[in-house]
Amino acid sequence: MKRFVPMIRLAALGPALICAAACAAAGVWPRSAPGGETRLKDICRLKGQEENTLQGLGVVVGLKGTGDGANFLPTLRSLAKVMTVLGEPTGKSGLADLKDTKNVALVAVTATVPPGGARQGDKLDCVVSSIGSAKSLAGGRLFLTAMVGPDRQNPRVFAFAEGAVSLDSPTTPTTGRVFQGCRLEEDFFNVFIKDHRITLVLDRHHADFQVAQDIAEAINSQLSFQTAGIPLAKALNQVNIEVLIPPQYRNDPVMFVSQVLALSIIEPQVVNRVVINERAGSIVISGDVEIGAVAITHKNIVVDTAQPAASKNFIPVDPAARSTAKLKSLVEALNALNVPTEDVISIIKGIDRNGKLHAQLVIE
Repeated sequence: MKRFVPMIRLAALGPALICAAACAAAGVWPRSAPGGETRLKDICRLKGQEENTLQGLGVVVGLKGTGDGANFLPTLRSLAKVMTVLGEPTGKSGLADLKDTKNVALVAVTATVPPGGARQGDKLDCVVSSIGSAKSLAGGRLFLTAMVGPDRQNPRVFAFAEGAVSLDSPTTPTTGRVFQGCRLEEDFFNVFIKDHRITLVLDRHHADFQVAQDIAEAINSQLSFQTAGIPLAKALNQVNIEVLIPPQYRNDPVMFVSQVLALSIIEPQVVNRVVINERAGSIVISGDVEIGAVAITHKNIVVDTAQPAASKNFIPVDPAARSTAKLKSLVEALNALNVPTEDVISIIKGIDRNGKLHAQLVIE
């Protein structure tokens, strides 16, 4: 007795036979119509507008016996230094005076200054992570910690961090957060203009030569009237687009930048991707991903994406489709057979290794 699934016929004997090819006449279809428009501010940023990370080495005090203990000497040395700064140095015994300390933990402290910069006096969240043998930071308080930039050769202090530690998750008790605990002592102005030019940087999901060229053409076609037709934008590569600021905006570049970022282009047609998260068992297919002619045997399943020969054991998945098989149709066919997700993922990986997956495969 034959078994049927939607649009797929299986052989009565032997492994399941899946045909994911179409029977339509060969031909090249035009690229599918875009779904709408995309603003430049949604797919790119200004060069110079990047996050800055501040870091410091501090101690968390007030722990309920869950600190590093007397066997972790870096914590004892740090605590001794703090006491010295506060005017209470250790006695003649040195670190031996701190041997019973169990309520202190040595931690790494980080804070992120947003891309738009920040002003002196602004407060940021900071993350504290144990670097010793502490069991938990619950109930502790970060002692006043100097925060410096990523260049350890520059001793300049940009902020101070302190405050009560809150755990993000009880499953990771050695990492916590101090809300609004980092107070900036310096202004952060991120310069985004150089030689009267700005540079737009495409995000990694839209970095593409065609997209960069589309952006440059959109800026030139919509804003070049302000410079008597002189082109303002030029795509430097698949990531960067350089834009000249017109003379009338040299004293007010923010207005010009706002006009540029408010422009829209037709929804970018970037490289198709197949994103697989094996732990979550998810498969995300972007675009109309095609697969070449390939035959795969996996356990009791035979996948054949080639143009089927005249055989009663095969019928096309979609008689109206073009001759190249679609990955979506293949996945739907496998799901109709209740094929486990891990097997579906293995089949997709096999197609990619064979060079027949016409998309970028991303494994998370």
